[in-house]
Amino acid sequence: LTPVCMASSNICVTPLCGAYDESPPSYLLQLDDLNILIDCGWDGLLRVDAIQQIVNRVNDIDLVLLSYPDTYHLGALPYLVGKCSLKCDVYCTVPVYKMGQMFMYDLYQSHHNTEDFQLFSLDDVDAAFELVKQLKYSQSVTLKGKGSGVTITPYPAGHMIGGTMWRIVKHGEEILYAVDYNHKKERHLDGAVLETLSRPTLLITDSFSALSAPNRRKDRDHALTGTISSSLRAGGNVLLVVDTAGRVLELAQLLEQMWRAKDSGLSTYSLALINNVSYNVIEFAKSQMEWMSDKIMRMFEDQRNNPFQFKHLTLCHKMQDLARIREPKVVLASVDDLECGFSRELLIQWANVRRNCVIMTTRPPIGTLARTLLDQPNIPAIELEVKRRVELKGEELEEFYRQQTEKQRISREETATLKTRRRTVDTTQSESDEAMDEDDMTHSLDQKTFAVRNYPMFPHYEEKIRADEYGEIIDPEDYIVSDILFYDEKGNANARVKQDAEEEEEFVETPTKSVSSKEVIPVNCSIVYSDFEGRSDGDSVKKILNQMKPKQVVVVHGTEEATVHLASFCEQAGWASGRVHTPRVGETVSVRSEMHMFEVKLTDQLVNSLDFIKAKDCELAWIDGQVDINTEALSSFRMRRRSEYDSEDEGSGMEDEALEDMATSDLAVGIVPDLSLPTAEVKGHSAVFVNEPRLSDFKQVLGKAGIQAEFSGGVLICNSIVAIRRSNGGHLELEGPVCDEFYQIRELLYKQYAII
Repeated sequence: LTPVCMASSNICVTPLCGAYDESPPSYLLQLDDLNILIDCGWDGLLRVDAIQQIVNRVNDIDLVLLSYPDTYHLGALPYLVGKCSLKCDVYCTVPVYKMGQMFMYDLYQSHHNTEDFQLFSLDDVDAAFELVKQLKYSQSVTLKGKGSGVTITPYPAGHMIGGTMWRIVKHGEEILYAVDYNHKKERHLDGAVLETLSRPTLLITDSFSALSAPNRRKDRDHALTGTISSSLRAGGNVLLVVDTAGRVLELAQLLEQMWRAKDSGLSTYSLALINNVSYNVIEFAKSQMEWMSDKIMRMFEDQRNNPFQFKHLTLCHKMQDLARIREPKVVLASVDDLECGFSRELLIQWANVRRNCVIMTTRPPIGTLARTLLDQPNIPAIELEVKRRVELKGEELEEFYRQQTEKQRISREETATLKTRRRTVDTTQSESDEAMDEDDMTHSLDQKTFAVRNYPMFPHYEEKIRADEYGEIIDPEDYIVSDILFYDEKGNANARVKQDAEEEEEFVETPTKSVSSKEVIPVNCSIVYSDFEGRSDGDSVKKILNQMKPKQVVVVHGTEEATVHLASFCEQAGWASGRVHTPRVGETVSVRSEMHMFEVKLTDQLVNSLDFIKAKDCELAWIDGQVDINTEALSSFRMRRRSEYDSEDEGSGMEDEALEDMATSDLAVGIVPDLSLPTAEVKGHSAVFVNEPRLSDFKQVLGKAGIQAEFSGGVLICNSIVAIRRSNGGHLELEGPVCDEFYQIRELLYKQYAII
C-alpha cells in the first residue's frame, strides 16, 4: 500500500462587508460546495449599495449563521428574505432569535413613525425569522446535503445576550468565528468561553478593539454616575443613547442599582426606557435567566428575585407616555445611531438646552449622526433632515377616503366573486352526483317512460352540504364579527359599530403623510461618550490569541490601522507565521491545508485489544497495528481505473507507469484498508499526557486534598515546599525536595491528565 495524503476541505473566506473598516460584519465561508453566510449586518444609514455584495451572491447561500441580535449583525436579513428571495436555513441561539425580532420591529417602526419606509415590512421580518432554527450553547448540529460532514456548534461570546462564537468542523478541521466577543463577566452576562477552543485550524476574528485601552468597570461606572448626577442636579435631562434589546439590558441593570442605592440621591429623579417594543424586551429578558450570568441565576433561584423586575425604571412606548413623566429625568432611548427613533426626536428637542446631557454608550458607524456628534462634541449646530408625520386635511383627506372606499368596494367584489365560484363548484358537483342516479329512476305512466326531474314543482337551489370525518365544513368568514366604519357627509370617520354588540363610538386615527425639512439644530447640550460596548480590549485580545494559538488567522472588521496592527502581532507571535490573511471586501482568500489523514477499518481483534482511557467527554486509546488490503479488490480497482483512463485518453500514448500512479493516487477513495493486530513485536511508546490543566483549577484540587497552595509571581507554591510553574513551552514543572508531599502533589497532578 502506497500511503496517500488525503487533502483537507477546500476552505475560502470572502468578506462581503466589514473589512478594513468599521462597517457591519458579513462574511462568506466556503467549505467545498457549501456556502455559509456568517452575519448579515446593516448600518443605520440602510444603504442598499452597502450590502450589494451580499445581494449579488444571495442565490449561492446555503446557510446563514447569526452571532448577535442587533442590527449591526443581522439587520439585512429581512431585506434579503423579503426583497431578494433568500430561502435557506438560518441558525442562531434562542435569545438572538427573540431579541433579533425586537431589534427589527423597533427599527421598522422607528422609520415608519416618521416616513414611508419601503425597504422591508413587518411581514418580511416575520418571514425572515420563520427560517430560523434555534440552538442552545454547545448544541452541535450535523448538516446534511451539501453540508454533509459539517458540524456547527455555538459557544458563549458575551457582549449581548445569546452572543455566539461559531465552531465549524469538517473532516477534523476546526474553523472558529469569533468577533465582538467579551471575555469579562458583566452584571447580566458571563464572559466568552475561550479556554476550551484552543488551536483551531482557522480563526476568523475582528480587529475592532485591537487598539482600545483597558477600561476598569469601576472607573467607568463612577464616571457615568457623576455625569448623570451633575446634569440632574443642575435641572437638566439626560439622554442615554442605547440599542433596542442588547447592551441596554446591562445599562438598565446598572441604573436600577444606582437608583436603589440610598446614598446616591438619585431616587428622587425619574428614570425611563422608551422604544417601540420596550415592554416585550423586558418580558423576554425576564424569561431568559438561564442565558445570563451565574450571579443572576443564583439570585433568581435562591431569592426568587428577578433582576429585571424594575422598581424605578418606567417603560414607555410613545412620546406621549414620556411627556407624562416629570422632569428632570434620565431616558434610555433607541436607536443608538440617532438616524431614527425616539433618541433622534429627543435629541432635537433637548439639544438646545445647555444643562441637558447626551451620553453615547457605543461607537456608532461612520456617517451616522451619532458618530458625527461623537467625533465633534463641541460642534455649535448641526443641519438635519427632520422627518415627521402630519395629518391629512382638505382635498388630501378626501382623496384618501375615496381611495379607501374604492379599495373596500374592490375587496367586497372579489370576496363575493370568490364565494360565487365556490358555490358554483359545489352546485356542479351536486348535480353531477345526482345525475348519475337519474338514469335508473323512471316512472311508467300510460306505457310511457318519464325521467324524474331535479325540481318537479318550483325552481329551487339546494345547496349541498360539504362534510368530512369531523362533520360539516364551515367557512370561518361567516362567523367573523366585522367592523363597519360610518362616515359623515364630509367623509370623516365618526363611529365604529360592532354587529354583535352595542354601538359604541371610538376615536379613529386621522390618516397622515410624511414630510421632511432641513433644519439647523443648535447643539448647546454636553455630548459625552461612556464605553458600554462590552468588547474585549486590545491587550486582552492579544492574550486570548496567544492562548488559542490558531494555525491560520483571517483578520476582519476594523480600521486599516487596527487590522494591520493585529495581523502584525499574529505574525510576530510565531504560531501563525506566514498564515495570517487580511482580505478586503470582495477578495477571496484560500486557507486550504493538507492534513495527513488516512481512512482505515479496524478489525474486531484490534478493537478488543485496545485499552481506552476516559478524557472529559471522550475515550482515547493508543493503537499499534499494520495495514492490510484486499489484493483482489486492489487488482479489480486498478483494472477498472485503467479501463477508464484508456477510454478517456485513447491514442494519447500514456505510459503504463503513469496509469499505475494515477490509479494508486485514487486508492484511498476506492478502497478502505483494514488495520489489524501487528504480526511482529512492537516496541513500547512514551507516555502521552492528554489535557492542559490550568494552575487556578489545580489550586482548587489541592485545596480539596488539604494542601495549602498560594500563587506567587505566577508560581503555585504548595505547603511552602513544592513549586509548580508553567514553562515557556507550556509544560508544567514541579520543583521541590523528595518527600511525601512531593509525591502526593505529583499524583494529584497526574490525575488531571489522561495518560496513554
